[in-house]
Amino acid sequence: MQTVCLSPEDNVETAAVSLLPGAAGAVEAIPRGHKIAVQDIAKGEAVRKYAQVIGYAACDIAAGSHVHTHNLEFRNVDAAYEFSTNLRPAAKPDKTDTFMGYRRTTGRVGTRNYIAVLTSVNCSATAARQIAAHFTPERLAAYPNVDGVVAFVHGTGCAMGGDGEGFAALQRVLWGYARNPNVGGVLLAGLGCEMMQIDWLIEAYGLTPGPTFQTMNIQDVGGLRRSVELGISKIETMLPEVDAARREACPASELMVALQCGGSDAWSGITANPAVGHACDLLVAQGGTGVLAETPEIYGAEHLLTARAVTREIGEKLIGLIRWWEDYTARNRGSMDNNPSPGNKAGGLTTILEKSLGAAAKGGTTPLMGVYNYAEPVTAKGFTFMDSPGYDPASVTGQIASGCQLVCFTTGRGSAFGAKPSPSMKVATNSEMYARLSEDMDVNAGVILSDGRSVEEVGREIYAMWLRMASGERTKSEAQGLGDDEFVPWQIGAVM
Repeated sequence: MQTVCLSPEDNVETAAVSLLPGAAGAVEAIPRGHKIAVQDIAKGEAVRKYAQVIGYAACDIAAGSHVHTHNLEFRNVDAAYEFSTNLRPAAKPDKTDTFMGYRRTTGRVGTRNYIAVLTSVNCSATAARQIAAHFTPERLAAYPNVDGVVAFVHGTGCAMGGDGEGFAALQRVLWGYARNPNVGGVLLAGLGCEMMQIDWLIEAYGLTPGPTFQTMNIQDVGGLRRSVELGISKIETMLPEVDAARREACPASELMVALQCGGSDAWSGITANPAVGHACDLLVAQGGTGVLAETPEIYGAEHLLTARAVTREIGEKLIGLIRWWEDYTARNRGSMDNNPSPGNKAGGLTTILEKSLGAAAKGGTTPLMGVYNYAEPVTAKGFTFMDSPGYDPASVTGQIASGCQLVCFTTGRGSAFGAKPSPSMKVATNSEMYARLSEDMDVNAGVILSDGRSVEEVGREIYAMWLRMASGERTKSEAQGLGDDEFVPWQIGAVM
């Protein structure tokens, strides 16, 4: 196989190997993963892949030519939307799948058992890091059921409006991490004079201080040193209670998985993302929840999701997010096509429309049950969507705050990414990269091309790993200690 045809309606195919002139009808060299025109395409004519428009010919393109950034141009989406016209409920499973999780008093189930040191403002970041650093593996050896003490620090919390969307988003992130079922204990540390007041957060979200939820401000305690000492003391008091948690059998319906991609290439939408989509369908069939995000990376594919929206209201909320992003990029003199990245383009992706059509495949085929703001608690079961940037750390931060206990991350170029408190698995899109970065990749979806395995077979492998991860199996990113620096709340609005 020299090229991959995704639909008979397409006028381009993807080179499965690097093509020299004369191979597979190529009239020029075409890198592996890049597109070859399979017919003459006139200037201004739509270029189609996945049976969808991915851009327009910037000049006449002869059959056999390389189709990429030099001759394919982007135009803003002008789609006619349909609502609830493609509703395919998940097939009923033969049995109820289970995993071994931590059942919390809230009713949610954790897949890990961390103590989180959360900061309300950048000014308390050093204190939080020093507190967490005290709890070395040696000091935690007496508490085998505690996965670690982690500092979640960020660069905002002050010099921001107290009533804007940025303030509300940061509040949701902090509350969401404090309430994530993978967190067994919380210490919330602030400076004292910041805009993001801890007392306001507690009042707004009904948080109740207690043995496993403690707060402090550096200014009240008497400085950095005393704050670090007090923080250590507070966590030492928490440890026995957090360690008392035990795993028990829980149904797969309790799982909420963040569906994410980064370092994408042309194979993302052909192998890994459809396989994750099948895994999502299997989870939804069990009553679980998949959360797709990265709004700029469904741009041009949102019409496929509105057709799956279980109600018109849900579909229109998704379109509203798209319009916000169009305005947001225009206000900042950008373009929705600023994404894909240079690495994505080197891997064969050309426009955001092409990237989005592949990225949306992670959401599988079942109905869209809900659309949520960034870091808003996801309450619907089934396939859902959460607004976020395409920037992976910011997006995953929102998904974890929304309640996700697992992260499934596809990558084609390769990505060193981890997430705490929710373990992150990596799915490689191609076998060559999987072999090169085997210490970082958990599943090789490249075998769909290299070995002829089916999307469904690899999807079942991914879903099975979700259950093992949820039961405590460590991913490769966890084994390498990743996840401490990927807490990146999305900063929206003016910094003053």
